[in-house]
Amino acid sequence: MLGLCNAVTLARAAMVAFLAGAVVSGIASSWWVFGVALFAFTLDGVDGWLARKAGLASDFGARFDMETDAGLAAIVSLWLWTSGITGPEILVLGFMRYAFVLASLVWTRLQAHLPPSFRRKAICAVQIGTLILLTFPWTPDGLIGPAAVLAALLLSWSFLTDILWLARQTG
Repeated sequence: MLGLCNAVTLARAAMVAFLAGAVVSGIASSWWVFGVALFAFTLDGVDGWLARKAGLASDFGARFDMETDAGLAAIVSLWLWTSGITGPEILVLGFMRYAFVLASLVWTRLQAHLPPSFRRKAICAVQIGTLILLTFPWTPDGLIGPAAVLAALLLSWSFLTDILWLARQTG
């Protein structure tokens, strides 16, 4: 069942698609990227709450939400890089999920199920929140590098934690 929860996630996915088009066409201004990304991120907590409230929480909905988050991170990191705000190192924040998926094609242990994790959710929020902070036109230049590095270190640690856990469980 689609439900309001998945409709909210679908609206978030549409915002990500809008941003992707704006980034690829080169017409994405800082304020547009910031505003649309912030709105999509704000709605991120709404879809899960609606799903739980309506009794519609599902693996599909959780995966749809996660992939929408990953897409938002990828598009915003690409914009930060192509707009010259950061260097290519910002792509760690946008493409770590996709690198993990590609690695799982080679190392199949990474395809095993991971239990729900508050750590993962919290670090995802830090990751996307940092990316959005970096799109804010008035973010001080001196904050950009340290914020990006801290978020990338947290994200890397989280993925490493999951990789090690999967290696122990399936090895």
